[in-house]
Amino acid sequence: MPDTDRPDLTSASPAITAYIASLEAALARLRADAAAEPEQPQAISAPEPNEPPTTLNVVTTSADGLAKRTPRHLYSRQARGGMGVFDLEPPDGDAPAFLTVVDESHELILITSLARAFHLPVSRLPLAPVRGRGQSLLADLALQPGERLRALLPAGRGAAVALLSAQGFVRVLPAHVLGPAMAPGAALYRAADYGTLAAACWTTGAGDLFVATQRGLAIRFPERSLPLAGGIAIRLEPGDRAVGVEGVDPPEGQAIFLLGADGRCTIRLMSGFAANKAPGGGGKQALKTDHLAAVLAVDEGDDLFLLSRLSKIIRFQAAEVPPKEGVVAGVIGMALRADECVAAAASPASPPPTP
Repeated sequence: MPDTDRPDLTSASPAITAYIASLEAALARLRADAAAEPEQPQAISAPEPNEPPTTLNVVTTSADGLAKRTPRHLYSRQARGGMGVFDLEPPDGDAPAFLTVVDESHELILITSLARAFHLPVSRLPLAPVRGRGQSLLADLALQPGERLRALLPAGRGAAVALLSAQGFVRVLPAHVLGPAMAPGAALYRAADYGTLAAACWTTGAGDLFVATQRGLAIRFPERSLPLAGGIAIRLEPGDRAVGVEGVDPPEGQAIFLLGADGRCTIRLMSGFAANKAPGGGGKQALKTDHLAAVLAVDEGDDLFLLSRLSKIIRFQAAEVPPKEGVVAGVIGMALRADECVAAAASPASPPPTP
């Protein structure tokens, strides 16, 4: 059955809306069942008309490490608030969890829950259409029992890497530690002491860090104020956990995209989010949400990619999200039904092809 855009059902009766939702759920189950069948060769679809062919790939990865890469120009831009298109087809019991945009000639750095790192060439991932299957990133890695994938970083994107644990601990390491000479499985911090990895990001090494929690609280502080061995970045409230970290540099010239699991999002201007002098303080509200799904440093010219648990992706321009200096509930980035957002990625937009 071909994918079609869902029409506007605002004026439809509740009965019609419920019936369409049940059909969509049944279709999702059929697609999940089909994932168990032998894979057939699939043709790459036509390119996005707003963008010339590019070597940039969108890498979609499940919680269990099943991944594929698809040329970025095959994802059509939509208006913010659409439902997106079906993407990775993981098996039952697995779900999409990570999203990144990287050039096909580069490498990915995989970081696990135990803060161990591995290099993987992007070219080793299967090239697939937008709706397609993948292969395991972890099959050839010597993982320990219970060790899971927690972050994917394109290699060589900054001067340092910030690592955040779910308990709010942050450590910053110079880029060469994760360079080509890194031993596979190198431990970046002691997870037994500081907690399982929650997120990681590239930084300039001289700016600020923005650390956010699942409840939408955040703190900003100078990166260089952290001890060399790392330290607590944010004081967590009971029942909360740290979920995202991003570098902010120059401090007042960048903005942070925040995405809730409910599909609502905002761009917080750092001019309206004052920095603490040191890490370790309590967080202040960055987005009104009970479940923050993604934290990204963005520029106005970026394209945003949002990923849902039912494996839908939407692509739209960051300029469609109104930037705010204050706390808001956000605008709708992705329309969801019996679904939730799990990840996001930003990538500089390409100009349209010359006629």
